[in-house]
Amino acid sequence: MLPSHDRFPYSPIVGRPDFAWPGGKRLAVYVALCAEHFAYGSGLGLPYSPGLSHPNSYNWGWREYGNRVGGWRLIELFDEYRLPLSVLLNTECYDHCPDLVAAHRRRGDEIVAHGRTNSEHQNGMDQDAERRLIAEATAAIRVNEGVQPGGWMSPGAHPSANTEDLLAEAGYTYTLDWPIDDQPVWMRTRHGPLLSIPYPHEVNDVPMIVLHDGTASAFADMAIDNLEEMLLQSERQPLVYGLTIHTFIVGQPFRIRQFRRVLDCLNRHQDKIWFTTPGACARHYAGLFPASQAFNDKV
Repeated sequence: MLPSHDRFPYSPIVGRPDFAWPGGKRLAVYVALCAEHFAYGSGLGLPYSPGLSHPNSYNWGWREYGNRVGGWRLIELFDEYRLPLSVLLNTECYDHCPDLVAAHRRRGDEIVAHGRTNSEHQNGMDQDAERRLIAEATAAIRVNEGVQPGGWMSPGAHPSANTEDLLAEAGYTYTLDWPIDDQPVWMRTRHGPLLSIPYPHEVNDVPMIVLHDGTASAFADMAIDNLEEMLLQSERQPLVYGLTIHTFIVGQPFRIRQFRRVLDCLNRHQDKIWFTTPGACARHYAGLFPASQAFNDKV
């Protein structure tokens, strides 16, 4: 037998019960905007200029552009289109660029915990160190937003084998760390169930643009094609379409110009779409399919 995570059993999407999102909609759509802060002189994070030694102002400055400019332009863009955002937040942003976080607070955007900084990854930490990381990020959001965050996305999309257990222990209800499905999936942890909400591994500006050298127009085409195909598939069963962008990547002016095509397409199909957040998806799905029912059906 191959080693297993033992978090959830295999389940083919074609064999699941039917349901609907609020308003009878069949496709739930959320846009995740990653707002991140990186340590100066650190080698972790995306390299704009691979191979250069640190400290590297070119690399750090590329990502800092998102906090100073790109993030603000994306807020203006989503205000223009009257669409919600789900902010995957490095909590170091509360100290570094509090005005940017406050602007999302005024919009009513969901704040999803995204660790302290993308200059550190949980995988490789011992449990006590990872528990402290989660506790510090959680406390920062609770203090600044006045609410317990419901969802988590690990920095660098790099959780450890213990992350789900520690998240449930800390009171989280869902994770975005597992790009495994187009519907929510219940996961087992040592501290009770945790919901995995669909998160995009492909329709994500990091792999498409940074890692695969995709153009701004190609990323927009991908996002539009994914939407239109999922609209067809959602006629048969309800789905979740998550789309991930970063302040310093799509926040560049030439990419915003192309990304407008994506938002135009979303608005053209607004009668068929539930524009939402991963937290709202988690609450709705959990209300329809409690974890106890899912585990009883599968175990």
